[in-house]
This record gives sequence, structure tokens and C-alpha cells, in this order.
Amino acid sequence: MRRLLDPAAAGPEQTGLALVRDAEQALALLQDWLAGDGGTLALATEHAVATHPGEDVPDPAAGAVWGLVRAAQAEHPERLLLVDLDGAAESLAALPAAVAAGEPQLALRSGELLVPRLVRGRASGLLEPAPGPWRLDTDTPGSLDSLAALPAPEAERPLAPGEVRLAVRAAGLNFRDVLIALGVYPGGARIGAEAAGTVLETGPGVERLRVGDRVAGLVQGTLGPVAVTDHRLLVRVPDGWSDAQAATVPVAFLTAYHGLYDLAGLRPGEHVLVHAATGGVGQAAVQLARHGGSVVYGTASPGKWEVLRGLGLADERIASSRTLDFEAGFREASGGRGVDVVLNALAHEFTDASLRLLTPGGRFVEMGKTDPRDPAVVAREHGGAAYLAFDLFDVDPDRIAAILAELAPLFASGALTPLPVRAQDVRHAPQAVRRLSQARHTGKLALTVPAPLAADGTVLVTGGTGALGRLVARRLVTHHGVRHLLLASRQGVRAPGATDLLAELAELGAEAAVTSCDLGDPAAVDALVAAVPAAHPLTAVVHTAGVLDDTVLTSLTPERLRRVVRPKAEAAWHLHRATAGLDLAAFVLFSSAVGVLGNRGQANYAAANAQLDALAQHRRVRGLPAVSLAWGHWAEAGGMAAGLGAAETERLAATGLAPMDNAHGLALFDTALGDSGGAPGTPYALLVTARIDTAAVPAERLAPVLRALARPRPQRAAADGPAVLAARLAGATPADRERQLLALVRASAADVLGHPDAAAIRPDLGFMDAEFDSLSVIELRNRVNAATGLRLPTTALFDHPTPAALAAHLAERLTPAAKPAAPPAAAPDAAEEFDRLERALAALDDHPEARADAAARLTGLLAALGAPAPDAQGDDLAARIGEVSNDDIFDFIDNELGIS
Repeated sequence: MRRLLDPAAAGPEQTGLALVRDAEQALALLQDWLAGDGGTLALATEHAVATHPGEDVPDPAAGAVWGLVRAAQAEHPERLLLVDLDGAAESLAALPAAVAAGEPQLALRSGELLVPRLVRGRASGLLEPAPGPWRLDTDTPGSLDSLAALPAPEAERPLAPGEVRLAVRAAGLNFRDVLIALGVYPGGARIGAEAAGTVLETGPGVERLRVGDRVAGLVQGTLGPVAVTDHRLLVRVPDGWSDAQAATVPVAFLTAYHGLYDLAGLRPGEHVLVHAATGGVGQAAVQLARHGGSVVYGTASPGKWEVLRGLGLADERIASSRTLDFEAGFREASGGRGVDVVLNALAHEFTDASLRLLTPGGRFVEMGKTDPRDPAVVAREHGGAAYLAFDLFDVDPDRIAAILAELAPLFASGALTPLPVRAQDVRHAPQAVRRLSQARHTGKLALTVPAPLAADGTVLVTGGTGALGRLVARRLVTHHGVRHLLLASRQGVRAPGATDLLAELAELGAEAAVTSCDLGDPAAVDALVAAVPAAHPLTAVVHTAGVLDDTVLTSLTPERLRRVVRPKAEAAWHLHRATAGLDLAAFVLFSSAVGVLGNRGQANYAAANAQLDALAQHRRVRGLPAVSLAWGHWAEAGGMAAGLGAAETERLAATGLAPMDNAHGLALFDTALGDSGGAPGTPYALLVTARIDTAAVPAERLAPVLRALARPRPQRAAADGPAVLAARLAGATPADRERQLLALVRASAADVLGHPDAAAIRPDLGFMDAEFDSLSVIELRNRVNAATGLRLPTTALFDHPTPAALAAHLAERLTPAAKPAAPPAAAPDAAEEFDRLERALAALDDHPEARADAAARLTGLLAALGAPAPDAQGDDLAARIGEVSNDDIFDFIDNELGIS
């Protein structure tokens, strides 16, 4: 435990703040605090809860603190606060103001204050898969919100010789996918580059792969449940790897290997500079180069330097990718010799500085696509250096197969390791792609594709002879087509009704077995999982086990806390560890709404269930299936619910939880798990599966977490389009026109940044001060153009850098001052003016920013003449995004090299 502010020194009106890492620490501190007469105590955790579907939860045990303190707040609401930190300096600076905000529970992420609110399960913003085969793509490039699940009939076409059809379980996201969605990637590329899954069918001539093999590799242009690719681009997945790990290896390691060794010919002892070294290709390149005996230098944004240290780079070989200091720093660190090879993703003066670092005859491998150079000029000006640019998908498939064969034993031996990965369900693709565009992660991002329960697989139900376990077992058979069940409980076949349950399941057509297991014992859990027959491998886990031991917080002992945590939360962790290397379709945890809402007298139970909620997120971000169901009050089920008296039931009702019958609860279970008809289960790690009656709770006593359910959230209307906007503006006063346009800009900016409403966008705050980067600037420009019918260049958002300034510019463009009509004059002879323009443009060769501004103004002139816009798919990428500054470009390529 680390005390940020000493609770013992806090007076009656002061706040003590302590950082805790597990529930027992929190319990001890809470009891000490409540025994005194101090003011408010704020318990702080670090990344114990997730604020969005793709955020990591490193230690589920820390999540138990949230459940415990939530229950404690139900007993002592005026004396306790709960805050979760991300460790960022901005968050620590914002902490005093956050604590004073009046919210009982909050999180700080990069200085931004976030509060927990329950929302209806039918949340908007999810990708809706099309019936039949589909692929992730965009039908209207320009906005990341345009991503959709489009029909993909080609996934069912007959296989050509050498092809393989696979069921995709996970796909890696790459920087090129962002550019494709925004319509700024050259050529006609489609989203999707790499995937992992199971072989469904092999074409003529494929002998080394068989149906059922788990494979990973390059799968170009298809990110969906079924894909077709050349068998030479695939390799078997090593044992113990998750699909998400496997799906994020191919592009990064193939790109790095081909660039460093096939093209640059990197040799042991040579010095190599890897730019953007914390990204996918960057981390792969560092691993490969160090394994090959090279001396490695790396650049990244300063906030990611710790990752480079973890990869084995010494401080003198680490520099910022935001400044040119690396040139002098690395020359000094190399004793003045410079580097033999550069693996490049930067541009402009950063490319120049990197070229100057090369030793005579060095090799410059170009991964970026924003600033291509002439190889002959590079060789002439930089001592015979070789300039080597390539695209991974231009490499011969036979060579790809050979590289994969060389990499496989290196991974098997541990010489190379998979990259850090954060995964999300594919239905969260718009949010995941937006996160990739903001370049705040390290390693790789992946999308997972939900899989149905295997018809011949076994489902393990813990607590399987208890009241809820029996209900679930029957439901799995009758509604989900499960035919093999393993029911585990402490008593096993000695449990009351166990024999009758087995007979009933047999009559329903299922083979079931009941076994005794102490789920709190990791060795017993390992043996339980290992005993599942290979003929019917484990395909899903449903963890319903748990016990109650209610008492008020001041009487709660560590022993009573552990008594409740062990069979529920610790058992779930053992199940997670024992099954992490298996190909599960579902991992369902029966949690409780008490962990989300809190309840007097149930701090230990709340802690155990909140730990389950955190474990589900812990698995999800690693690409493993999981959902934690925070159940409300099952009125009929029996078991733990049967022991609730009138007082306990009344306490639950006071939180907003209303009783539900078995039919209601089982219907919610079906929604979470999916159905036998192929409908996928929930894309979320946590669902509160309960009847919540906010009307039954007085408004002043309603928990803040329920407030979004008490009143419907207003939906922001979609943009009406240029014609409707023009009609509205035509009859408006100048002030009203500007007000309407400011509302449009703020709403569009909020959508781009993912804020719930336009109120989060300050009219006077600069776009670049509001977390916009170059990609989001492009998207905002696209949205404003679509809504207004204008053809603003990207530079418009730099020339008019706040929402208010941009709205004023729009008002000027959309409502030009009326001019008296004049008779048409004879068309002037423009030839002389064009000659002058050509001479002026030629003088800008050494001034890229001025050239970019000229290009934007010429585009505007073409639009004024009614000329068609250049074809977005055919434009050169450097010309399309060359309008923005180097610093902005680095923000979104810091994690990426080439197409990774």
C-alpha cells in the first residue's frame, strides 16, 4: 500500500488518499479509518477497472477493491471515495479536482475524469454483421464511423489450387486499415491483412495443412468470419498461443525480417536504427536484430521508452521520434560511426537526419509511404547508400513460406516472443480502429471473431449441482445444442439431486458426468480440465459456484473475506490459467450486481464478484473469450437466493434490483451466450443481467451509476445533409447561422473523438489541444464537407484552429455577401497568368509547407471551376496527407511501420 496523502494526518474536513492493490489491504485501511473520526477517505487503485472495451486490466485482484469499497460506500456513503488511476502525470495533477467533483466513484485517464454509468444492453455504435459471409470494410471512405460488415460472397467461392479456406477467430489490425477507412491509402486495397483461425477446407494440391489445423498468416483484403488465402502464407499456431497472439505476428515479423535480412542483409555486429520501435514491426525488428547479434538503436515517443528498455535497449540507444536529437545522440553513442541500416517510418527532415547517420554503403529500408526518395539521388548524396522500399504483399509467396519456416523454430525455442496485444470483439471494430489511429498503444491491436459452441465439445459447469448450475445445465442442452456436460461441485455425486439431474439430462439427449472438485485448489482444477476426453474437448466454461457469508464491514475479517473469494474469484482465476491454451468458444462467469452497485453487509461478496468482472476484461483484452454476468435477484432459483430473508430482499430492492423469475434469467443467459442458430453472444466483458427498477428508488437515493437508466439519454440527430442545411441557413440571421454551424462542428468533433455529446467540445479550445491528431483532423474535415457540401482542404482546420473559428469560416463560405449583378464581361486571356503561376510553383521545390498550401489552394480553385475531385484511390498518399505537419504525422505512425 502506498499513501498518496497520509490518512492519519487528515483532519475532520480533509481527505486521505491511499493507493491499494488488493481487497485485504483495502479492508484493513477502511476499518482503521472508520474507527477514527477523520474526514473522507479516497481509496485509489491503478488500472483495476476498464473504462472502455479495449482497455487492459493487468491484475484482476485489484478489481476486487472496487467491489469491496462499493459495498462499504453503501454503509458509509459520506466518508468514502473510490478512484482508479492510469499512472499518467496529467491524471495525478487532476486528482485533487477529481476528488472534489462529488462523484463517489471515478477514473482518471490521461487527466480526463470518467464516471461509471450503466446503460441499456442495446447500446449503439456496434458493428452489425450481415447474414452469411461478411467482411469488415467501408462503403463510404472518409470516416472511421463508416466501417460496416459488408457481404462477402467470395468467401464461399470454390477453392483454386493451393488455396485454403479458414474460419477466422482473430485478425490483426494494421495502420493501413486506418488509411483505407479514411480513403487515403493508394490503390484499391481492402481492410484486412493477417488472421488466425481453423482450416475449414483445402484446395487441390494442399498437402501440408489439414481440416481442423489452427493456422495464422497473411489474409489480404478479408477481415470476417471466413477467409480464403494461399496456403504458403499460413503457418500452424504454436501450442499455448491465443488466436489474438497468433493473428498479430505475421505482418510484423514478416515485414521486419524481409526488410532487415532479405533487403538490407543485416549482419551480426552491425548497427541498426529502428524508428517507431514500440510499434508492431518495430518491436519485431528489435527482437530479430538483437537475436541476430546486431547493435540496436530505437526511437519512440518519450512516454513509451520504458517499453524499449524492456526490449533490452540501453538508454543511450533510445531517443525521441518527435525531435531530431536522435541524430547527434546516436552518433555519439556509436562512437561517431553511425549506423549501417535504418528501418524507417518517418518523413521529411527526419528521413534526412536518418540518411546522414548511415555509414558509407549503408542500407536505408523504407517502410513509410509519406516521403519516398529517389534511390539514385540517395546513393549519390549519401556515400553510396542503398534506398530500399517495399510492400510486404509484393513479396513472392514462396519466400513468405520460407521466412515463416525460419521463424517457427525461433518462436518454439523462446528466442522470439509474440507481441503485446490488446484485443476487442470485432463488433467493436469502429472503436478499435479509432484507437489505432490515435497511436496510444504499444505492440498490436486485434479483433476477435466470436465462435459458436462446437457440437462435439464438452461444456464444464462449476457449481453444476447447485440451483443455478442445474438451471444452466438444462438450458445448455435444450437451447444451445450441448450434448456433453461436465458438472463440477465440492460434493460431486453426493450432492442432493445429482443422480436425478443426470437422468434428466440423459432423457434430453445429453451425456453428462458429475465430479467432485475443490475449485480453490489450482492443482485440482488442472486435473479437472486435463480429465476432459480428447474425443469431446473442452469448448466452454460456465462458472456458477459461490458462497455467502454476510456481515457489516466493521465485523468483516480477512478470513471471512477469503472464505467468499476463494470458491468464486480464486477458482475463476485457476480456471482461466488451466484453460488459457485451449480453443474455448465461451468462458462465462456468474457474478453479481452487488459488485457493481454495492450492498450493505456484503463487502466480501461484492469484492469476489468485482474480481470476476475484472477477470473477464483481463481475458477479453488478451483475445480470450469471457463475459461476466452480474446477476440481479433470482427470486425462484433457490440456492444462495433461497437464504434471503425479508430484510435482505428489502435491501436489494433499495438498490434498484427487482426480483426476476427463472424464465427471465435464462433468457438473459441466452442473450449473453448466443444461440444454437449461430447468433453470437455479447461483445462485452461485463453485463448486468438484472431487472432494475429505478422508479422504486427515491431520486435522492438513486446510486449515481444508475442515473443514465433513470432518464433516457437524448440521441444526437444525424446530419441532414447539404440541401437541408442550406435551407435552414437561408432564412437565418448571421448570428443564428454561425450558432447552427458551431453546433454542427462541435457535434462532428464529438463524434470523431468518441465523446457522448457535443458539450465535451469547447468552442474556444484548439483542435490540436483537444486530442485531435492528423487522422482525426482528416476525418473531421470529411464530416464537415459531407454535411455542408463544401470541399475544405485539411489545412482549413489549421487555418481556423478552434470550433468557433471554423464555424465562422463555414458561415463565410456558405453565405457569401450579395453582390450587385453585373453584365458578363469577355473572358480574359489567362495564359499569361498561368505562365506566372508555373514559375512561382517551380520556386517552391525546397519549401514543402508552401507547396502543400499551394496544392490546397489549387484544389479549391478547381472546385470553384466545377472540376471533379481527384480520385481518392488513385492519389499519391504523400500528396493526400502532406498538408499536415511532421509532428502530427508522427502521432499516428509512432506505432506503425509499413503496413503493420
